[in-house]
Amino acid sequence: MVDLKDLLADLAAESEQLDGLVTALPPADWARPTPAAGWSVGHQIAHLAWTDQVALLAATDPEAFLATVVAAPDPARLVDAGAEEFLAPPATLLSRWRAGRGALADALERVPAGGRLPWFGTRMSPASMVTARVMETWAHGADVAEALGVIRPATARLRHVAYLGFRTLGHSFAVHGRPVPTAPVRVELAAPDGDTWTYGPAGATDRVTGPALDFCLLVTRRRHRADLALTATGPVADAWLDVAQAFAGPPGPGVPPQAASEVPA
Repeated sequence: MVDLKDLLADLAAESEQLDGLVTALPPADWARPTPAAGWSVGHQIAHLAWTDQVALLAATDPEAFLATVVAAPDPARLVDAGAEEFLAPPATLLSRWRAGRGALADALERVPAGGRLPWFGTRMSPASMVTARVMETWAHGADVAEALGVIRPATARLRHVAYLGFRTLGHSFAVHGRPVPTAPVRVELAAPDGDTWTYGPAGATDRVTGPALDFCLLVTRRRHRADLALTATGPVADAWLDVAQAFAGPPGPGVPPQAASEVPA
């Protein structure tokens, strides 16, 4: 069992690291394009602020959350519309994001033991919600860092992203319209501190091994498997690396191999 306070502390640290990247940016840099098509640095922060607000609604008023989801005029554009809605001048956006993530943390600590929150197509415990927020914050932070030409150090907080990536194996196949495999997969990852993170049964025939950072980039669909030092053994593990996705919603087009994207048309 992971302590909720420890999870919230890691979420706060991940958010503060990203906050530090953008807080002193001139307005022009907030408009820089990021790897997400059509999204600027500002859109990335607006998305996080919007998602925190929606999660806060799920934690404090589940009926209002469900009504908001049902009332969405175009469910396929819900995420884009949310980012556009929350987009604002940098100072306003930063203030909104900081206040929202603080309010969400307070609300999640008050959820009664055993409580579960409605989410898109599922229900989540407060711990699962925080884990998902760490994953989202890290992944969108990766987009921002790439746009700014910054290399972020890998931290032990990646274990939350890696864990979620492993737990969503079945979901990854399902959202791509593929049968969910029944064979177990063993995952062994080299952590940033030299430790090894393991998931799944030790005796599983299907295995994925490699750096934890690379696995996290894969399951957040920030890099193509061809550009990562991950090894898949067995048919299920190999197929998984093509569809791995730790987040909810449709998979989208994915990212092409960097080498292929650099070949002139």
